[in-house]
Amino acid sequence: MITTNLLPNGDVLVTFVIDDDRPVSVVGNFNDWDPYRDPFVEEIDGRRYVTVSLPADTVACFRYLALSGEFYDDPDADRLEPNGYGQTHSVLDQSLRSDAIRSDPEADLRHDRQPSPVR
Repeated sequence: MITTNLLPNGDVLVTFVIDDDRPVSVVGNFNDWDPYRDPFVEEIDGRRYVTVSLPADTVACFRYLALSGEFYDDPDADRLEPNGYGQTHSVLDQSLRSDAIRSDPEADLRHDRQPSPVR
């Protein structure tokens, strides 16, 4: 699952949630594909998440990288595209559009207790 919320400064808070009990990081063009910058942490319910702040109205290319060296994509991304290495990577572009994101992240929590999914 991927959720997005527009911050007051115009950035987009993106939360990636996976159901994978292995050590995993999100790597992408927003963190120089560095596997040490954005590792997933475990929630009380056992899910793992990581949150990053990205500029609105940009394109984010990313993959998940397990400690074993296995890369995999997120089916909840806006789309997949070839990555130039014979595989694909996940892409967020529509989800980062400032005109398509709620600007009140607390509203989602008040109404249904979960952030809104990527639109």
